[in-house]
Amino acid sequence: MTTVTLRRAANRDRLRLPGTSTSWQVRIAVAVVALLVTAGALGPLIAPYDPTAQSSQVLDGAGIHHLLGTDDLGRDVFSRVVYGLRVDLMVGVLGVGGAGVAGVLLALPAVRWAAVDAVVQRVSDVLLAFPSLILAVAMAVVLGTGEGSITAAVVLSQAPLCGRVVRDAMLAHKDREYILAARLSGVRPARLLLRHLLPTAFDPLTVQLALSLSTAVFLEGGMSFVGIGVLPPAPSLGNILQESVQHLDADPLFAAGPLIVIVLLVLGFNTLADGLNRGRR
Repeated sequence: MTTVTLRRAANRDRLRLPGTSTSWQVRIAVAVVALLVTAGALGPLIAPYDPTAQSSQVLDGAGIHHLLGTDDLGRDVFSRVVYGLRVDLMVGVLGVGGAGVAGVLLALPAVRWAAVDAVVQRVSDVLLAFPSLILAVAMAVVLGTGEGSITAAVVLSQAPLCGRVVRDAMLAHKDREYILAARLSGVRPARLLLRHLLPTAFDPLTVQLALSLSTAVFLEGGMSFVGIGVLPPAPSLGNILQESVQHLDADPLFAAGPLIVIVLLVLGFNTLADGLNRGRR
């Protein structure tokens, strides 16, 4: 058997995409995530008002003109939630994307050289020993508040996880027949890593990236809620929720908008990750 044939046979199951066996929960999760991503991308077209524009209609309840009411400065809460969703998605995509790239860059030399692997794993152990929110606070101290510090916190907390997922997947295939055949046929180590081993990590890495997106939503919400993330008047789901909590006595529904969007994002990404994980088995 040729090297290509062996590799194709070993990867046949890995390349199978989830089909009709996909559960209804996953289908709903995909639809919800797609709807929220679309709403975030089309934010300026969907939001009826400027999210920072103030008015005399202070703490008005939900109605025809203001779907989620107005805050203590007369700003339309629905418009702020839509723009806040854009911020969360941008932070999530940039942070998780950066964590995925960093994870791959950490895993490749670790698989190639045992000494590098030992150093990378010990550094990863140190980073994983700290909760994500603690790392986020450290980033806020170093970089200051804002989207940049949240993105850096996502990269720092999720890169070790992505790196280990990629490393473990590559090591699991390192001694497979098609890898040994490629090595004996004279394939260079760099090509062996990039062409034969790295593709075996794509599926588990995709699952981890989906899980990391839910963590990114939590980090943005937590940092902005306590005042070390995105600061007002710029909207984010975290600071909108923090502002709404202060006025629950006036109307408990003030916090419903940002809270529901955060919950839907987290549940959607987690359910999507679970579906991807089951689909690759």
